[in-house]
Amino acid sequence: MVATSTFELIEKEKIENLKFPSKEVLNDNEKIRERKGDLDRALALGNLEHTKIKIFFEDEHSRKVVETTVWGVTDKRVILKQGVVIPIHRVHSIKI
Repeated sequence: MVATSTFELIEKEKIENLKFPSKEVLNDNEKIRERKGDLDRALALGNLEHTKIKIFFEDEHSRKVVETTVWGVTDKRVILKQGVVIPIHRVHSIKI
């Protein structure tokens, strides 16, 4: 699990102004698989129960966390409300 104290809380609406490098933030294949499973579970909870989850991610400057509902997941992006997206390769973890 990722320590919350090293992540700055950000509002979902501010994510669209962030820049994301193309480098993967995880270097362990098991953690990458675990992230995919967590995203799929967060998507199901978001669509069925509108459950908010915490997404721990990193832009070009720092680590951030957002509390939001996941509305969609593609092979490359996490889709939040109002079309806001976070590249999956920049997500450290998800807390449901």
